[in-house]
Amino acid sequence: MKRNLNNIRFLLILPSVLFLFSLTGCWSSHEIEELGFEVGLAFDKGKEATIEKALEEEGGGYSKKNLITTTYQFVKPQSSSGGKGGASQEKAYTNVSETGDSLHQMIREVSLRRDRPVIFHHTKVMVISANLARTYSLKKLLDVFLRDNEIRPSCLMLISKERASKTLEMKETGEIPALRLYGIADNQYRTSRILPPVPLAKLPGKMQSESSFLLQNVVSAKGEVKFSGAAIIKGKTKKLHGFLSEKELEGLTWITGKGKGGLVKGVDKETGQPIMYEVASMKSTITPHVKGNKISFDVNIESEGRISENWVTSETPFKNKFLTRAEKAAKKEVNRLVSHTLKKIQKEYQVDVAGFGNRLRIKYPKEWEKVKKDWDKTFSKVPIKYSVKINIKGYGAKGS
Repeated sequence: MKRNLNNIRFLLILPSVLFLFSLTGCWSSHEIEELGFEVGLAFDKGKEATIEKALEEEGGGYSKKNLITTTYQFVKPQSSSGGKGGASQEKAYTNVSETGDSLHQMIREVSLRRDRPVIFHHTKVMVISANLARTYSLKKLLDVFLRDNEIRPSCLMLISKERASKTLEMKETGEIPALRLYGIADNQYRTSRILPPVPLAKLPGKMQSESSFLLQNVVSAKGEVKFSGAAIIKGKTKKLHGFLSEKELEGLTWITGKGKGGLVKGVDKETGQPIMYEVASMKSTITPHVKGNKISFDVNIESEGRISENWVTSETPFKNKFLTRAEKAAKKEVNRLVSHTLKKIQKEYQVDVAGFGNRLRIKYPKEWEKVKKDWDKTFSKVPIKYSVKINIKGYGAKGS
């Protein structure tokens, strides 16, 4: 009996002892201070940096064409403090550029210049210059990153009209430009001029469908950046096709109903004074119609909000007569935005970046199969009617 008990105890203890041998630590681990955490990437037309060229001349370099310049933004593991109050006087990031014709090869080249290997686990943003996006398809440019499971699929994709590397620069010390760009995208609830974020993970589906789509455009000057309009990526070519201005992007937000907030500056018809309408909610219903071979769409836009600023001081904000005038002023401005944007995407660019084709695909799948091959061209000719309804529910703290 005793022997049986001892055998049972031994069998119970043995797995625990064996398990301890597996807890010897991560044998392939690296100290965090030894890693190069890359948080931002910028892609530009090829332009060799002076230091890079000098290093290549000294070492002989390798066979390549100077087609693309990639800028990697690294977070400094620690930065020295100095000055009054011990405030940091140096930047919290380092930008390193490489030029070549293979993005993967350029990543490896960084390992010849830095003691810390490039780690993409914390990449927040990728910014592609307009010049490069017009020259190469996004499918080619992003192939290495879409194949690699090291980079975050949540990485935010942006386009820059100027050199993309400029968006990864900042005049203030202590902050990191890539994180600033990532943070601006979160302000969508404050303005209707920011696109819903487009992460890297969404691009394969968009490119596979051959539907045209938008990427947020960012402009930079003297260490400052601003989200300004959107870049149109043509579905068939996967290349940059053109830009929507800030107002045109605002109009598109009303068409899609995907805005989370924002302001509309209406002008009172009787006094010519501005009335600011703050959006609390917006929704849009795009309804396709098919009669024979003819396709058309109705767009019904509705919004609720409040008067956030009123320059018509001669009127009482909570009177129905004035509220009707304020609603009409906001409605007129939204109508103008929508009308202008529809002309821009239908007649000038001839691209559907508002999801009309998707609504047709859902409601009339058979008809969609007939037109999907050259949908952008078909879209440029279809009639679109729209209606806007504004409902003011509040007046702010004054006059309520």
